[in-house]
Amino acid sequence: MQLNILGNRLKILRLESNLTQEEFGKPYSLKKSTVSQYESGSSRPDDELKKRIALDYNISLDWLMGLTDIRKYEDKETTITLHGDVDYKDLPQEAKDEIYNFIDYVKQKYKDKK
Repeated sequence: MQLNILGNRLKILRLESNLTQEEFGKPYSLKKSTVSQYESGSSRPDDELKKRIALDYNISLDWLMGLTDIRKYEDKETTITLHGDVDYKDLPQEAKDEIYNFIDYVKQKYKDKK
């Protein structure tokens, strides 16, 4: 089991974006040393910063925190599966479509209220 998943994933994001620690931290008013501490696991970003990073890099918080290996939830079937303990496979397509539409409606309704 990896102990510093968050730090490793922050480093992955930074390296994939070809950024130095200083460049990665600049939009968040973080010093290079703070980014280094996050990556090494000696310090952790607060929840608001984690949310900002997830939004900026178009990733899920679950991936950033190591709860899943799925970087972002775009597939509606995945969204339903992740948000319930009901077996949706047995539902008729019409019922699934209603669920998808409701999820889209709620996401749209609250997207500007973060």
